[in-house]
Amino acid sequence: MFPKIVLFSRTLRNPGVVPGALRVLQRPWTRRSGLPAASRGIHVDSPPTIPTLTTSYAHGTSSFPLVHYTMAEALQRTVERVPDKEAMVFVQDGVRKTFAQFQQDVDRAAAGLLALGLTKGDRLGMWGPNTYEWILMQFATAKAGIIMVAVNPAYQQQEVEFALRQSGCKAVVCLSQFKTQKYCDMLRRICPEIETSTPGDIRSTRLPELRAVIVLDSRQPGMLHFEDVMEAGSSQYVQQLQDLQRKISFDDPINILFTSGTTGTPKGATLSHHNIVNNGFYTGLRVGYAWRPNTRICIPVPLYHCFGSVGGGVCMAVHGISLVFPSTGYDGKANLAAMESERCNFIYGTPTMYVDLLSQPDFAKYDLSTVEAGIMAGSPCPSELVKKLIAVGIKQITIGYGTTENSPVTFCASPLDNLERKSETCGYIMDHLEAKIVDPSTGEVVPLGTLGEIMIRGYCVMLEYWGDKAKTRECITAEGWYKTGDIGSMDAYSYLKIEGRMKDMIIRGGENVYPAEIEQFLHTHPKVKEAQIAHFKIPRYILFVTTYPLTVTGKIQKNKLVEVAKEQLGLVEGK
Repeated sequence: MFPKIVLFSRTLRNPGVVPGALRVLQRPWTRRSGLPAASRGIHVDSPPTIPTLTTSYAHGTSSFPLVHYTMAEALQRTVERVPDKEAMVFVQDGVRKTFAQFQQDVDRAAAGLLALGLTKGDRLGMWGPNTYEWILMQFATAKAGIIMVAVNPAYQQQEVEFALRQSGCKAVVCLSQFKTQKYCDMLRRICPEIETSTPGDIRSTRLPELRAVIVLDSRQPGMLHFEDVMEAGSSQYVQQLQDLQRKISFDDPINILFTSGTTGTPKGATLSHHNIVNNGFYTGLRVGYAWRPNTRICIPVPLYHCFGSVGGGVCMAVHGISLVFPSTGYDGKANLAAMESERCNFIYGTPTMYVDLLSQPDFAKYDLSTVEAGIMAGSPCPSELVKKLIAVGIKQITIGYGTTENSPVTFCASPLDNLERKSETCGYIMDHLEAKIVDPSTGEVVPLGTLGEIMIRGYCVMLEYWGDKAKTRECITAEGWYKTGDIGSMDAYSYLKIEGRMKDMIIRGGENVYPAEIEQFLHTHPKVKEAQIAHFKIPRYILFVTTYPLTVTGKIQKNKLVEVAKEQLGLVEGK
């Protein structure tokens, strides 16, 4: 499994060439079966070259079996292989760690959490921006069997109270403040009992399960400092941590990631080791980490989101790549400076982030000659933007599609894909996953090229929405299919095109209109940076704005967009 990656990474120096050992695995169907590929799925070790599919159903068969490791085991294997390789750099904070150093910190932090009284299955909220302590907690909680709850750093008091209460967090780790967000003050307003509590023994009426608040950067009344945790793990708890490893299963829940909530109340998608370790493994194979033995990724996307936590932290542990975090929050200039100074050859980003990078007035002054590849995901990706990125040298840009509930990646392009597929699709089905496009009204699989709801089944599907069985049943069928709520179409090679959300579909004159087709057209105009369509193909009102209300991950908050439009236009509901 993982060792195969090492062989390929040592063989391939030119990412445009596939080694013979890998080419053998890139056949559309194996010789072991007499069945034609169409009846068994489509082989996805490399971009499909045969139009195998006859209907909008795809099963990604692979030469690589599913991996059965926990997060801790994945990291341990990489440490044994490349202990002195740089694992991560936090440029703004001046933090650099090799894999061996990182694992030492993980073990100390995990033992410290056990010393605080946290046990397997307890929940710990991680609330904050991209810092070293965030990714440290990601792995320390996993090793201690604690479920980490990723809390959006932009959450206000009401939202964070909901997230902590819904998930039943026993501990929270946070900065005292980030930008205008005063985390400790908000927690004190939610739980006034903190002020007079013994650190580590909070008793709160509104958050009855909360026992500890751990602050990263200052000492606060009733709260622990992060160093207290790092120093608490005596030999007794180190031994307890070692013994615990035999009891942790790859099927155990590991993370609760709240959906971004652009259209409603966030839900806590609960993911297992098996979910995210495999997703990180196959995503890395797809985009070429095995081809680049010295992959250095610039990561401006937030760690609290699955793009950052799985595409960053998990892929680092599984593939032994190096992560570069330019700043705690998104900063276009810091990204450009980090890519130049750290000689990054890969970058992650949402469409909004890439638009901002290309729009930086001094973009041309930076030496980005090493940056050859990247992933764009998180929201629909305009084809014109892909072409612009290729034009500035990021020729191996790949588009991915997925959802938090699916760990997240379910479709992804290959760096070997041609320009049309890179710019017009979200790639092809991922290894070991099934996808189908169905008629929303009948549930029947639609013909190739026909729009319908995208449904996913396989190892990637979340365990549940934490504490919400009703919502879980609404989106996961009895047969195990996850209903994405997204509208798209599939071709005979399993390449996917996204048209938008079912909730965003506009019915005009009896016809279904999908905003994405209009937005893609608007993006072809050289003066349009971003476009967002609502309500009508020929609208009654058009607003020109300089900014959109965005989530931390760069998604446009459509519910807030509607509120802003109503306010500016003086509209009253029902008139």
